[in-house]
Amino acid sequence: MVAGALSPAECNGLAIEVANAVSTGVGSRRLLAQGWCRSLAARLGESPKFAGLVPTGHVAAQCTYFSKSASHNWLVPIHQDLSVPVAERVDSAVLRGWSEKEGELFVQPPVAVLESLVAVRIHLDACTEVDGPLQVVPRSHMLGAIAPGAAAEVRAARGAVTCAVDVGDALVLRPLLLHASSKSTGSSMRRVLHFLFGPPELPYGLRWQHAV
Repeated sequence: MVAGALSPAECNGLAIEVANAVSTGVGSRRLLAQGWCRSLAARLGESPKFAGLVPTGHVAAQCTYFSKSASHNWLVPIHQDLSVPVAERVDSAVLRGWSEKEGELFVQPPVAVLESLVAVRIHLDACTEVDGPLQVVPRSHMLGAIAPGAAAEVRAARGAVTCAVDVGDALVLRPLLLHASSKSTGSSMRRVLHFLFGPPELPYGLRWQHAV
């Protein structure tokens, strides 16, 4: 957890940019196409607050926006993030789970690729225990790709940590970390900008669709 990654005033400004860019109240996977989002991604990658957390030379490959509230509410079961956005399809037996979301192409690469990635979640609002905060299973990212049926067992064995945060705080995690979130039971909004950082060059002929 990185406290005060952004100021409350910066978060307010970003909330306005997001409202102008996102047509639905729930979220979008395509914000990195926006100039303000690309500038923010570059700032985060170069910020001393993330030194040692985001590897030097990593690029931002995606920014996903989530907005959870009383009117747009959902739970997310325990899982790992196994898909990444890429520019085009590549014919390789080690690449699986091809899919298309919001007009962008996604694939599940081998674990070695996923282990090189880091996610930075910027919270535009405070997120308390009643706002559906992220729950993570400590050190589960070190277990490789976990079969979906075994994820709940790992959580039961290791326990989960609830990540309550203040406005402007950031959570930095590996996509392979088991994580989940419950429905919000409060009345506040929980708006998050989720940046995915990875190496500039990918193996197997893959290319990022966006890279900052």
